[in-house]
Amino acid sequence: MSTKANGYHTIASFYGLNGKKLQRQFKDYLSDFKKWKEKSQAKDWLLFSENIGKQLSIDEFALSKGELYTIGTNKKAKGEAGSIVAIIAGTKTEQVIDKLFKIPSSKRNKVKEITLDMANTIKLIVKKCFPKATQVTDRFHVQKLALDALQDIRIKHRWEAIDKENNDIREAKNKNKVYTNETFTNGDTLK
Repeated sequence: MSTKANGYHTIASFYGLNGKKLQRQFKDYLSDFKKWKEKSQAKDWLLFSENIGKQLSIDEFALSKGELYTIGTNKKAKGEAGSIVAIIAGTKTEQVIDKLFKIPSSKRNKVKEITLDMANTIKLIVKKCFPKATQVTDRFHVQKLALDALQDIRIKHRWEAIDKENNDIREAKNKNKVYTNETFTNGDTLK
């Protein structure tokens, strides 16, 4: 929590505090971090197997400064307390699988459905760690893929319209005519 992190103001700056000092105070005195039994591996992974439910989500996240994490959440908790099932540093398949295998298979086998993106690494992790779960592709990723494809088509048609207009302008000029662009009833042109 620096006063400015990547140009963004934080809680500390809002209250006129030194961000580093606030972070240190929270970690060392206000939280139970020093008494935490998971403290030794907390930078690498945290598991909350008690939060497993029938429906999970798993995805990669970049939290700060390029640090990538694989995070599993219980969908039923809807982002509230009890949502996080796993936070694992990195996205390498073997590392994530190794950590998720620390959750007893009896709990992992209770998962019926997992929402994930289209990354093959995540698909493999889910297949190995939650073999009884149905994989469901996150609709956000499907929508993004469809919108990207639509945008490619729109750009292709726009360039075709620009080329046609340029040819029509050239042709009109060669015939000593004035080019007038076709305008639709809504005021738009083909391009």
